[in-house]
Amino acid sequence: MSLNRSEQRIFDYLSAQADERQFWVGKVQKIAHAEVDDFAAALRLEPELWSYYVERSSVVPKLREAAAQEGLKRTSMRNLAELLIRLWTSPRPKRRRDPLASDSG
Repeated sequence: MSLNRSEQRIFDYLSAQADERQFWVGKVQKIAHAEVDDFAAALRLEPELWSYYVERSSVVPKLREAAAQEGLKRTSMRNLAELLIRLWTSPRPKRRRDPLASDSG
């Protein structure tokens, strides 16, 4: 999975900051557990990651520099959301097809 530059910066930041990572691990797990599937969880997580990027861009020097150069035009955080769900949650069980259901309707 490839991340855009903003996503990569947040991923690197979380990798280096244990307390921030711990917070986000809990948040990702809570959201993933509450949603029907990983797609819905990623949709819910993505705007929160963008808000976090904007907030951290005002205080973290590396992020502040990038924001000064590139601006803070809204960028998708969807790939990062999907990656964090894959890394920090247990895989969901595969749905079994009902053998009694008929495909021939």
